Amino acid sequence: MEIVGDGFIARHLRPLAHRHPGTVVFAAGVSSAGSVAEEQFAREADLLYTVIRRCTADGRRLVYLSTCSAGMYGARDSRGREDEPVFPGSAYARHKLAMEAVLAASRAAHLVFRVTHLAGPGQRAHQLLPGLTEQIGSGSLQVYRGAYRDLLDIDDAVSIFDALMTVAELPQVVNVASGTSVPVEDIVEHIERSLGTVARKTYRQVAGAYTVSVDRLAQAVPEVARRVRRADYYRTVIDRYLSATRPSAPAATEGNR
Repeated sequence: MEIVGDGFIARHLRPLAHRHPGTVVFAAGVSSAGSVAEEQFAREADLLYTVIRRCTADGRRLVYLSTCSAGMYGARDSRGREDEPVFPGSAYARHKLAMEAVLAASRAAHLVFRVTHLAGPGQRAHQLLPGLTEQIGSGSLQVYRGAYRDLLDIDDAVSIFDALMTVAELPQVVNVASGTSVPVEDIVEHIERSLGTVARKTYRQVAGAYTVSVDRLAQAVPEVARRVRRADYYRTVIDRYLSATRPSAPAATEGNR
C-alpha cells in the first residue's frame, strides 16, 4: 500500500507497506486538535484533493484518517456512533468532517477511520502523553478537570488498521478507539505513580465528557478490538509509552495502582 505522509502514524504504518495492494492510506496533514492556522487545514485539503483524484483515476482504495475525539463526539446529544449526526465542537473536528464529506461525494472507493488519541514513541511534544509527561517531570502542570480522553496505543492502532483493511463489506466509517473515555485526572495520576513523583497542579474546569461507540469495530474485528476494551486499558497505554520513551522510569504494578 501507499502511505501518504511522514508523521507519527505514517512512520508506524511503514511495516505494513507491503500489505494491502491497491490501497492508499492518507496519514498526512494537521496533527493538533488545538489552535491551528487555516493555512494548515488548507494544505491538508489540497493534498487530499490530489490523492482523491489519483485514486479515482487508477481505481485504488483510499483510507482517510479522521478523528473520534471529544471535538467530534462531545456534543451533549452525541452517542459517538458513526451512523448518527455529529455536531463538531472544534475547528479541527469540523475540518475532518468536511474532508469526510468531500470523500463521500467523490467517486473514489474509500474508508474513513475515525481515530482516537494515540500514544507511542515518536510523537510530537504537543500530543497528550508527551505533554503531560514533560509537565509532570518539570514539577508543575495545569489539569483540565472535567476533560476526558480515549487512549489507544499506536501498535494496537496499527493492528486494528491492518485488520480492518482485510474485512469485506466494511462500513465506510469506523471508529478506531478503546471505547473508554478516561478523566484526564486519572491519566495524570497514573503517570505520576509510574514516574514516582507528584507535580504541583493548578486546575481549570471544563466540560469534556464524551462517548465513542466501538460497536462497529467489535463486530468487524472482534479478536483485535477485545484487547483494548478493558476498563484499565489506558494504564497499559501509559506504561507502554513510558517504557518506550523513558527506559529508566519504573513501570506501575498492580500493587501500586
